[in-house]
Amino acid sequence: MGLDAILKRYFPAVICLLIASAAYFQASGMGELVAGSVLLDPSSMPPPPPPPKGGASHTSSGQERTVNAGPILSRNPFDSITGPLDGKPLDLPSAPEAPAPDSSDPYNDPVCDVGKVLLITQSEDPDWSFAAIAGSDGKAQLRRRGDDVSGHQVFWIGWDRVWLTSGSSRCQMQVHGEPPKKLASASPAPSTDAPKPKGKGKAVPKEIADKIHKVSENQFDVERSVVDQILENQAELMRSARIVPEKEGDKVVGIRLFGVRPESLLGTLGLENGDRLQSINGFEMSDPQKALEAYARLRSADKLQVSVNRRGKPMTIDFNIK
Repeated sequence: MGLDAILKRYFPAVICLLIASAAYFQASGMGELVAGSVLLDPSSMPPPPPPPKGGASHTSSGQERTVNAGPILSRNPFDSITGPLDGKPLDLPSAPEAPAPDSSDPYNDPVCDVGKVLLITQSEDPDWSFAAIAGSDGKAQLRRRGDDVSGHQVFWIGWDRVWLTSGSSRCQMQVHGEPPKKLASASPAPSTDAPKPKGKGKAVPKEIADKIHKVSENQFDVERSVVDQILENQAELMRSARIVPEKEGDKVVGIRLFGVRPESLLGTLGLENGDRLQSINGFEMSDPQKALEAYARLRSADKLQVSVNRRGKPMTIDFNIK
């Protein structure tokens, strides 16, 4: 077979081979041309600038600003327990030290000069102990533990006196301003048992008893002047009375009255020993604050409605103040 016959027979394959060869040599030559005219010699390039000291820097509008993570490491905003991440302790202001409690004998405390104690009603529960304290204006207000008295705080209410604190100092006020006497029993410390008054209840004075008129078993007429006398002489008239908060479960439902004798002031007003006082003019006695509000209205009230529970039965005693 001749050459012409072979070329004619395999002409398409020969043409494809020639086109592929031409494309290869063309691409190879073009690559050499581009590399020679565009790429630079690495040896002729300048070295990169050294990194800035003390943190990275960048330029914005012609001004250089240094970025440093030191403040974040020193504050450690992610963990307040671990503290600074750079190992340096934070310079934080120290908390003020609380004044040391006065551990001296409370019955040797100086006498407070901020008022006068007119009445103390002590309870086994310190939060239910009250003291009527008259200020410099002569007006008496019922106070309990934690209340403010002319810049002092009621620290403890005993059966015959009240202790006040101001900062780290402590003073005492006895009922009617009597000079303090050293007693072996009782302590104002909340963890100790407070002493209980002893002896029989004192009979109500005749000038007060004559102004309390019993209309019926549950109704009394009381002259207004006797209310002022009672409020001014509470300590003497109610010395034997004792109140105890009564609970049903975890809730206080009223206050139980003990030490009430027929000849005493409360007995003359129709109350009996063991009565559970529940409300006065709608003020529930289950809350010490409500009891304070009821007491504050005694002097100006025209009528008092006292709800008690006597031997398991509810009853109401009405007092008309004329």
